[in-house]
Amino acid sequence: MTRSNARELAVHLIYSRSFTGEEPETALSPGWIRRTMPPFPRKMRSMRNGPAGSGWLTWTRWWWGRPRAEELDDVIRRYSIGWDLSRISRLTRAILQLALFECQWVEDVPVGVAVNEAVTLAKKYDGDDAGTFVNGILRAFLRNREQPEPVEAPQEAPAP
Repeated sequence: MTRSNARELAVHLIYSRSFTGEEPETALSPGWIRRTMPPFPRKMRSMRNGPAGSGWLTWTRWWWGRPRAEELDDVIRRYSIGWDLSRISRLTRAILQLALFECQWVEDVPVGVAVNEAVTLAKKYDGDDAGTFVNGILRAFLRNREQPEPVEAPQEAPAP
């Protein structure tokens, strides 16, 4: 399973959990995957039984970060100016949570990859406007994160 496939499954898992509140052990069962995902194309048949390899790493990292969901929602609130969190679709929010988690805490995933994957997923499942929205939120977050903290200039001592 590729990381892209694992991200897609993770988004489905996050989205589903927003309705059901299922714990990871239940949600990661092969039965859940079969019920949740559309029929798998031939090249993705290995996903039927759950994630493996680098895909498993993507999933488990998300579950380690699950307690940070509120913190991720706060970031979404901060950068979605003019939007109440309740107005953002649960699917778009799930995509943003996963991308923000990867941008902040997963060092071996380049930030550009996390953003691109999030935009692609948003367009695929929620339309072009959602892709633009996701890109805007993530870019604003990254722009703010990359700006150095303002440093006060040292004050010169008065001349004697």
